[in-house]
Amino acid sequence: MMRTNEVGETCTASATGATTPAGDAQPVYPHTMRLQRFLARAGVASRRGSEDLMTAGRVTVNGLVATELGTKVDVDRDHIEVDGIPVKLNQGAVYLMLYKPTGYLTTMSDPQERPCVADLVPRDRFPGLFPVGRLDRDTTGLLLFTTDGDLSQDLLHPSKHVYKTYQALVDGHLTDRDLEPLRRGIELDDGLCQPAICRIINAREAEAVAPQGIKHGTTAVEVIIREGRKNQVKRMLSKIHHPVIRLHRCNFAGLELEGVAKGSWRELTDREVQILKSGGIPPKQASSKRVAAPATNTASRTRHHGSHGSAPKRNTYRERYTG
Repeated sequence: MMRTNEVGETCTASATGATTPAGDAQPVYPHTMRLQRFLARAGVASRRGSEDLMTAGRVTVNGLVATELGTKVDVDRDHIEVDGIPVKLNQGAVYLMLYKPTGYLTTMSDPQERPCVADLVPRDRFPGLFPVGRLDRDTTGLLLFTTDGDLSQDLLHPSKHVYKTYQALVDGHLTDRDLEPLRRGIELDDGLCQPAICRIINAREAEAVAPQGIKHGTTAVEVIIREGRKNQVKRMLSKIHHPVIRLHRCNFAGLELEGVAKGSWRELTDREVQILKSGGIPPKQASSKRVAAPATNTASRTRHHGSHGSAPKRNTYRERYTG
């Protein structure tokens, strides 16, 4: 019920008779809703993930385990818990990044009880966490986790795939010219790949894959892709006869592993969450390093000093990696 208070503000009357200014009113939710919808809107997991939590017996309503997918709850009165942790409708989704070490499977459980990334993230604090995409068992680097199913689908959908940057230590002496097939778009057994952005990197840049330096007979390379096929970077480099020795993901959608030790995690900042929700940004534009704007005459590569301070252009970013 709406009414006006003494200072002329429009107020909303609650069931208890208390009034609050309409401008400060909290979002109004249905009095009752299906339990899996409640969990999804509370940011515990996606709708499908919430159903999995229920069928696994991890959700209770007023102290009773709720496994029936048609269960309805009273938003105002019922007490809902996941793994013993109370869940409220306005607590919001969770977003964090993990520096995945080698030897861990990207899964939240394993029947063979092998080490999983689930052992490295705070599942007890944030029930319903799940990884966004996957990294191979022997691949290290940035792995995102969230309880936001919609965002996860957006980041992984083929039509919206974002930039992912990998560093690889490969067998053999790899030259810049050898990378041309990857830049054109190399054919794999499951179809043609989109053109990759790639370059040879030095020992300082390749510390994650070559901590002791780049040994003779090996080469370090950076590969940036916008797809997410299984073992894609490994297969691309094997196709040009340089199998991967070590692989590390250093950037996802413009986010980097800043302030995260190997095997540790941290929550994303508000700005990082907004970057993900906006579809990500190219990795070099996300870093503090500036890329000079291209000259008008690209053949002569003349630098125009007047362009300093202008926003970096995407073709500049691409030219830097394609030579």
